[in-house]
Amino acid sequence: MSSAYTGEKPNLSLSAIINMSVGFFGIQFGWDLQRANMGRIYENLGANPDQVPLLFLAAPLTGLLVQPVIGYMSDRTWHPRWGRRRPYFMLGAILSSIALIFMPHSSELWMAAGLLWVLDVFGNVTMEPFRAFVTDKLPDSQVNRGFIMQSLMIGLGGSIASALPWIMKNLFHFKNTAEQGGIPDNVKWSFYIGSFFFIAAVMFTVFTTSEYPPSETDKSKVTDGEVKKGLFGEIFDALVNMPKRMRIVSLVQFFTWPALFLMWFYYTTAVAVNVFHGKDGADPVYAEGADFGSLTLSFYSVVTFLFALVLPAIADRYGRKTTHAFCLLCGAVGLISVNWIHDKNLLFGSMIGIGIAWASILSMPYAMLSGCLPKDKVGIYMGIFNFFIVLPEIVASLGFGWLMKNVLNNDRMAALTIGGGLLIVAAMICYFFIRETKSEQAGDEAA
Repeated sequence: MSSAYTGEKPNLSLSAIINMSVGFFGIQFGWDLQRANMGRIYENLGANPDQVPLLFLAAPLTGLLVQPVIGYMSDRTWHPRWGRRRPYFMLGAILSSIALIFMPHSSELWMAAGLLWVLDVFGNVTMEPFRAFVTDKLPDSQVNRGFIMQSLMIGLGGSIASALPWIMKNLFHFKNTAEQGGIPDNVKWSFYIGSFFFIAAVMFTVFTTSEYPPSETDKSKVTDGEVKKGLFGEIFDALVNMPKRMRIVSLVQFFTWPALFLMWFYYTTAVAVNVFHGKDGADPVYAEGADFGSLTLSFYSVVTFLFALVLPAIADRYGRKTTHAFCLLCGAVGLISVNWIHDKNLLFGSMIGIGIAWASILSMPYAMLSGCLPKDKVGIYMGIFNFFIVLPEIVASLGFGWLMKNVLNNDRMAALTIGGGLLIVAAMICYFFIRETKSEQAGDEAA
C-alpha cells in the first residue's frame, strides 16, 4: 500500500499504468460479447427487429441509476487493504462473470432480458470506478496516457470478444445454428470464455495495484458533504455546479452514444440479412452472416487498439477537440458506408472508421474533463457524465422501436445511417463549441 497521499502524485511507470488498466480488458470482453451477440440471441428467441431496442434498455438504464451511486459511494470508501475503488471492481466482476455463464442458457426472451439486466448492473459497478481510478492515481501529465491505455485494453478485449463466435465455429467447429428458441453452441462457448477473462483481468488489476489514502482535507470534505447533503443532494449539487467544459463535452456525448447504440442494435443482423441475405437463426446463410458481422466488429476493436498507440501524439499536435471531431467524422463515414457494401470483405474498410472513432470516444472526452473536475468529487462527476451517455440511449431504447416499425419499415441499414448522422452532429458541436487554451492545443495540460 502506498504511503499517505500528500497531494503530489508521482509519475508511474509504463508497467504500473498497464497493470491498472488490465481490468478494462475483462470489462470490455463482457460488454462486447453482449453488444455483438444479444441482438442475435433476442431474435433467435423470437424477438422482432422493432422489439430489440427496448430489450437493450438494461445497459443505459442501469448506467443511469448505478454509476452516480457507485461514484458517490466509492468517493467515500476507504479500506486499508483494498482501497477506494477496488472493492467495487471485485464485487462487480464476480457477479458479472456469473451472469455471463448463465446468459447462453436462456430458453425464453424474458430470461435473456433479465440476465442482461443483472450483467449490466454489475458491469457498471465494475466499470464506473475505473474511470475515477485513472484520475486518482495519475498526475495531470499522465492522465492522457492513462485513458489511452484503457482504450488499448478495450480495443484488445473487444476484438477478441467480438471474434469469438467466428473463432469457435471456424477453428473449433462448434455449431453456429440453432432452431428458433435456442442459442448456437459457438455463442454459448464464447460467453463461457468471456466469463473467465472478465474476472481474471479485473482480479489482476486488483492484486497488482494500490491506491493512495485520502488526505485529511479530502476526508473532512467528504464527511461534511455527506452530513449536509447526502447522496441525492450531492448529485443535484454536482449537476447544478457542473463545470462549463463538462456541459459541452456532455452534449457531444449525448449525440455520440445513440449512434453507437444503433450500431450495436442492428449491425450484426444487418450484415446477416442485408449483405448475406439470410432469413433467421435457423438459416445457415444468416448464421454465417451473423458470425462474419461479429468478426468485422472485432476488426474495429483491432483498429481501436492500433490507433490508440498514435492517438496521444495526434492529440498533442492538433489538440483534443480537433482530434476528437475528426475521429467522430471517421466513424460517421464508417457507419453510413455500410449501406453501399455488397462484397462482405469491404465491411472491414467501414470498420476502420468505426475503430478510429471508438479509440477517441474512449479517451478524449475523459481527457478533456479531467483537469476541470473537483478532485474530491471525481467519482460522482464521472457517474454524472455517464448521464449524457445513457439518457439518449434510453430514448433510443424506448422510442426507436416505434420508428423502426412505423417509419423505417424495420430497415436495419436505415438505422445505421441515422447513427452516422448523429456522429456528424457530435463532431460539429465538439469542433465549434469547445474552447481550448493554447497549452491544451499543444497538449501540455490534461484538461
